[in-house]
Amino acid sequence: MDELKERIRREGKDLGRGILKVDGFINHQVDPDLMVRVGQDLARRFRRQAVTKVLTAEISGIAPALTTALALGVPVVYARKTRPITMPPAVFVAQAPSHTKGGTVDLMVSPEFMGPGDRVLIIDDFLASGSTIGSLANLVFISRAELVGIGAVVEKAFEGGRQELEALGVPVEAVVTIASMQDGHFVFADEENA
Repeated sequence: MDELKERIRREGKDLGRGILKVDGFINHQVDPDLMVRVGQDLARRFRRQAVTKVLTAEISGIAPALTTALALGVPVVYARKTRPITMPPAVFVAQAPSHTKGGTVDLMVSPEFMGPGDRVLIIDDFLASGSTIGSLANLVFISRAELVGIGAVVEKAFEGGRQELEALGVPVEAVVTIASMQDGHFVFADEENA
């Protein structure tokens, strides 16, 4: 998606240690028009998977998951990081490392919103090491739902997460894939040898 690549080139900031700051249009302030097109792109890639639920982690994954779910016509479920008083005592829990916060967080989903019979598509803002998405996949497996695909807005291929996730045996897609980033220069995988 050329529009997303241009926004990353123009507004993205390489903060070092593999951290890409895109909070002006993806994950703090969200450009809704761009996010609708991202969701349509991801939905097109997974339309044949007969998805019944889209799963993400709060909070940065919610916008792309919502627009993807909207395009597919299915509900979106987001794994909570803190337990609200409305959540039942018995929930599905998986731990995930937080690249931007440092440390780990618990991801929780209520059994009333995901379980056997669901065909789950995981959508997140980033695919980097694959750890957070792997934790979301664990939630799908714990719930006895079926994982049918994994999608991300931005993949940082140099962190190797795709290889970890492909072992799950489902399609893994990204709207854009960054092959390398250094000193504010972004090389996208489809332009790497151009």
